[in-house]
Amino acid sequence: MRRLRPSSTNPDDPGPRPSAPTGNIPAELNRFVGREDELAALGGLLEESRLVTVVGAAGVGKSRCVSRIAALLGQSLEKRYCDGVWLAELSPVHDPALLEHTVAEALGLTDHTGRPPRTALVEHLRERRALLVLDGFEHLVDACADLVRELLRRAPGLRVLAAGRRPLLVDGEVTFTLAPMGDEDAVELFTERARSVRPDREPTAGERAAALELCRRLDGVPLALELAAGRLRALSVDQVLLRLDDRFRLLTGGSRGAPPRHRALRTAIGWSHELCTPAQRLLWARLSVFAGQFDLEAAEYVCGGAGLPADAVLDVLDELLAQSVVEREDGVTGTRYRLLESVREYGAEWLAATGDTRRMRRRHRDWFLGLATWCELDWFSPRQAEVAARIDSELPNLRRAMECSMESADEVHLAQHLAGSLWFYWAGCGRLSEGRYWLEHVLEEPTPYDASRLKVLWVLGYVAVLQGDAVGAVSALQECREEAERSGDATAMAYAVHRTGCLAIVTDDPARAEELLRDALGRYREIGELNSNVVMAQVELAMAVAFQGGLDAAADICEEVREVCEDHGERWALAYALYVLAYAALRRGRPERARRILGECLSIGRTFDDLLATALSLELLALVTAVEGDAGEAAVLQGAAERIWPSVGLPLFGSVYFGRPRVECAEQVRRELGEAAYEAGLRAGRRLERAAAVERALGGGGSREHRDTPGAESGPAAGGTRRPAASRMTGRGGPERW
Repeated sequence: MRRLRPSSTNPDDPGPRPSAPTGNIPAELNRFVGREDELAALGGLLEESRLVTVVGAAGVGKSRCVSRIAALLGQSLEKRYCDGVWLAELSPVHDPALLEHTVAEALGLTDHTGRPPRTALVEHLRERRALLVLDGFEHLVDACADLVRELLRRAPGLRVLAAGRRPLLVDGEVTFTLAPMGDEDAVELFTERARSVRPDREPTAGERAAALELCRRLDGVPLALELAAGRLRALSVDQVLLRLDDRFRLLTGGSRGAPPRHRALRTAIGWSHELCTPAQRLLWARLSVFAGQFDLEAAEYVCGGAGLPADAVLDVLDELLAQSVVEREDGVTGTRYRLLESVREYGAEWLAATGDTRRMRRRHRDWFLGLATWCELDWFSPRQAEVAARIDSELPNLRRAMECSMESADEVHLAQHLAGSLWFYWAGCGRLSEGRYWLEHVLEEPTPYDASRLKVLWVLGYVAVLQGDAVGAVSALQECREEAERSGDATAMAYAVHRTGCLAIVTDDPARAEELLRDALGRYREIGELNSNVVMAQVELAMAVAFQGGLDAAADICEEVREVCEDHGERWALAYALYVLAYAALRRGRPERARRILGECLSIGRTFDDLLATALSLELLALVTAVEGDAGEAAVLQGAAERIWPSVGLPLFGSVYFGRPRVECAEQVRRELGEAAYEAGLRAGRRLERAAAVERALGGGGSREHRDTPGAESGPAAGGTRRPAASRMTGRGGPERW
């Protein structure tokens, strides 16, 4: 659609002067901020459809948006609505019998006959080309729908733009859902309104950062942002943030000219609540136990029960969607729903008033405990990527479930079970830091050494190993082994031995690691355990063997792992087996094969957001690139890996063995480029975002056409001289070593 623009007001304009606009759209009292895309979309819809209804949550800006588009259409040069653009404010009207009188009054229609007001409206509009704007109709939806249907049928030149919290459900209606503002527009609106309160000062950098956080916590809802800005007369932005836990008390005091429902956030949301049926209010209250998004199955399980059977949840949820209380979001995990935070808190207050909060939170916890248990089992399957995406989308709810269990001493073991069951997510999906927080947190309360506590201990030890924290790993794993031995828990013992072997690898004791890992694999066979952990134990055994010079044996183990992974659809552990196979290919003088294998490894790491696999692969790919003769690109890849390591933990675990490819690569690249160019390449790599670095590596970024970073633009770094593969690096003195 063309961007709408008002008619010219330049007195020197020689063109034709349009007549004064007809209508009653009020002038704006402050600057309209943002919403350019939404206004353009609405203008386009009105060109195609005769009835467009803007729906959205309380305070999202529907009234202001339709007034703005109406004003622009009334002033535009096209003059599509030559008989005017007219606004009827319906929120003050409570009696449906007064609806037609209100619309007639808005149109400036005076009729002294005894005709029904609807007849007068039809006669007035029959031959006119006009736009009728109906704002705040939701409490009169049936009467309003009936009137709009007849007016559109009898007046072919009429178009209607309506704004409310639900559609009219009239034939031919096009519904436009107005979403909350994005970060940029939200911050601009907040800053603009804050400036009207405190025109004497400009925000500092710290205040701008706080304003962004405030806008996000208020979900970008314009009414909430404007009310928050009003509080800056007495408070700083940081103080407003601190008081958001009591947002309904805080966010009051709207301007005197605003409609009553816009003078406080509670009133705005309460207006929606009043329009809901008892069943809708009950579901709204129960849905407040969810954090972030949820799906239909979760809503049916958690919210179904007394007063609302599970098989009725779908219909009531659909009604709440129509009322703009619940929002629908479609993503990679399918159709999901959510409440804006202020709407959720309003529902939580009602749930607390019924005394049902604790029971509902436990039902919520039980659902997500079951989900985590199922996902752990399904991780060792072709659905790994789906599982990772599902846990990603449910993380806020999983956090809330753990918090719920930690509130009662009798239920801490459930929090431990949940935290331990998510080991695959903490270790495999780039969440080591958060995983460690939860694993340590659920161990703070004294509980018996049952299976749940022991599982948390070995998972904590594993996470600490991956972070390069040997002390933390030893503490957790030793405690797990001792208690597993005392209680006779063979499963916990197998995992503790396994992860102790993993610790031995990264602390450069490959012989001890081999002994422990063979022991662990034997224990896994005895208890019939086969999953991604067991497969990873085989990969780690291959690493330990390779570190001792048995490169061929290590490759054989990883080929076996590859077959198991293909049989079961396992991809995450496969990435680490591929890492070993790529190194073996490089040492055998096949860098091109190593590059292909590492490409698959990087793709898997990207799928699961596995920072460790990505960093290791980039480090090794840098060596491959150096062997192929492109020293400049090798330096860039090393720099890209350097940027990732701080998000994992200690770079390369502080291990001599894991660090050897980096040392060899750095030595060669320094010789070929010189120190200054090498450092420039590292800096260029450090500037790459992880996604860009992976994309560059997968695209064979060594060629000049892929380069757009400094450090690879002049001298040897600008392409170098590719050396033949025969110049590859190999172990010195005896058998090839890792």
